[in-house]
Amino acid sequence: MTTATPSAGYMGFVGVTTGSSSIMSVFPLWADILGLPTRTLVGHDLPMDADPSQYRAMVEQIRDDPNHRGALVTTHKMNVYAAASDLFDELDPFAVSCGEVSSISQRGERLIGRAKDPITVDLAMNDFLPADHFARTGAEVVILGAGGSGTALSWALSEREDAPALVTVTDRSQQKLDHLREVHRQHGTRDGLIRYVLTPTASDADAVVAAAPAGSVIANATGLGKDRPGSPLSDAVVFPADAWVWEFNYRGSLEFLHQARAQAADRGLHVVDGWRYFIHGWSQVVADVFEISLTPAVVEELAAAAESVR
Repeated sequence: MTTATPSAGYMGFVGVTTGSSSIMSVFPLWADILGLPTRTLVGHDLPMDADPSQYRAMVEQIRDDPNHRGALVTTHKMNVYAAASDLFDELDPFAVSCGEVSSISQRGERLIGRAKDPITVDLAMNDFLPADHFARTGAEVVILGAGGSGTALSWALSEREDAPALVTVTDRSQQKLDHLREVHRQHGTRDGLIRYVLTPTASDADAVVAAAPAGSVIANATGLGKDRPGSPLSDAVVFPADAWVWEFNYRGSLEFLHQARAQAADRGLHVVDGWRYFIHGWSQVVADVFEISLTPAVVEELAAAAESVR
């Protein structure tokens, strides 16, 4: 952990390999633009298979340190909620319904947990997808991964005015799919909108992707290619013609992104990486932690500053 002066404090970043993230260089630039009281960001690295006691200790560390302003949580969002939700004084409806915490903030002596991903994933999608895309094309969405990011995207799609006719969520874990089904039931998601498909192997996921209609959105929400190498698909996958292929990650080995780019010309693919998702995700949590408002113009200023160190 990096130390900071008590008067300035610092913000935290809970992840797996936080030192490799561009935010470590971006945050000081954003602090200057936003006039934040600190330019210091500290990493809290936990392994993918961390014990619940480690998550509790991390949340308690943030709660009990008066200089710790709060933190963004990535990768561990659902595990933080499962292990430590009782340590928060307040949880927002998204956090409770989705079973995840992506933003930790201090409000005096109160510790607040929020799930910002349903908002940020929608902002990121609106940056590249035409507003009338689904109504105009009849395209569908395939979400690879039923974890925190997949849950957020499926939630956002269910709230979208231009909603797809069908959203298929795949995962290698039936338990995760069952949890997601319960999230949607509690949310009141329209019957028939979400389909849950168990895909034990990459070839099973390949078949789901290949069956999607032209123009569909294919999103990698598994985390594979970032914290762990690999892709949910095999190299034999055939993407739908004119598909929007969205890799949620912007750093790492990015096998899924490379698979899409290899077919981009032949299949007419629109390939999008996770950079704008990164921008929106971080800016929303920074605004939450420091209690500031963001306008679209300010977000674009932050994006331009981030691009300079990408």
